[in-house]
Amino acid sequence: MSKAKLVILDCWVSPFCMRVKIALNEKGLEYEAQAEDLFGGKSELLLSSNPIYKKVPVFLHDGKPLCESIIIINYIDETWSSPPLLPPCSYGRAQARFWADFIDKKVFDACGNIWRSKGEVPVEAKKEFIEILKQLEEALGDKDYFIGTTFGFVDIILIPLTSWFFAVEKIGGFTVEAECPKFSNWMKRCLQRESVAKVVPPPEKVYEFVLMFRKMQGID
Repeated sequence: MSKAKLVILDCWVSPFCMRVKIALNEKGLEYEAQAEDLFGGKSELLLSSNPIYKKVPVFLHDGKPLCESIIIINYIDETWSSPPLLPPCSYGRAQARFWADFIDKKVFDACGNIWRSKGEVPVEAKKEFIEILKQLEEALGDKDYFIGTTFGFVDIILIPLTSWFFAVEKIGGFTVEAECPKFSNWMKRCLQRESVAKVVPPPEKVYEFVLMFRKMQGID
């Protein structure tokens, strides 16, 4: 059987692209990451592969495109079954997908409400963000990872978003470690994994990007 060609249309600072790369790393799969210039002009390959949303990530498996990070990760887990990213039982898988959906609907938008703020960050924006993290901290409990003792689906969905937290902390004037120590320890644990460490950029670099983007958007 010939080796599958795996390509991700990528942007280094996108946590949604990071998710896909971490999942591929966890599976031990070789892939090519093709950087997209999202400000200077999107490639024809991106526009033709994702004509609806015209955004990254796009995952191409032997030229066949898939869009949306959670859909891509589910596809990766079903296509390359070992090691599994989801729990073996249907209830565990349903719970994992619930928290992935919660993360997708809540975390990045709450981050944006802080780093997009003009002037002093509203107290309500900080309160909302911290409350979301406390809900996730409660779901984590005393486990090493969200699924239990094994790094998996929910961790992959969430850990890339934390690469923006340093920027949120600097702009918002608080620290995740002080507010949610268990969550902070989970972050550190995940970032020590090779599959994660080689994908997630330094938080200071993301902060520089956020400051640049704020200027582009006329916030600063």
